[in-house]
Amino acid sequence: MTDARVPTLGALAPDLTLPDTHGTPVTLSQLRGTPVAVVFYPFAFSGTCTGELCELRDNIAAFDEVGVRLLAVSCDAMFTLRAWSEQEGYTFDLLSDFWPHGAAARAYGVFDEASGHALRGSFLLDADGVLRWSVVHPRGQARPLSAYREALATLAG
Repeated sequence: MTDARVPTLGALAPDLTLPDTHGTPVTLSQLRGTPVAVVFYPFAFSGTCTGELCELRDNIAAFDEVGVRLLAVSCDAMFTLRAWSEQEGYTFDLLSDFWPHGAAARAYGVFDEASGHALRGSFLLDADGVLRWSVVHPRGQARPLSAYREALATLAG
């Protein structure tokens, strides 16, 4: 069962502070002044998640062109995320929502309590931290790159 409290478009996005793959805390509110894409995914090293994040890696220029910082979040441990990032060559931040387990995913309404992992939820915040776009897909259903491109275009224009 998921939490039905997905943040409302036009509202200030929930703040989060999570460690990156080296344990350095990343706080969303400290990134104000820069648009941010927060991408929740279930598991490192899984087929669909690897496919999605590799597609984002291979198309990072679409985010860079409009100045959007990409943050990918799962409930995996920091060391797992570091190994996966090094293996796949991710150039964006992977953040660990491991402890308190799923707290960030809960704040965004995408924590699956029954399975203990984040669902595929993507959130685009403008430079003021206001939620401008979101999409949540069920387990096993990848998010299309075209959806990200359309959302990024709304910031550019």
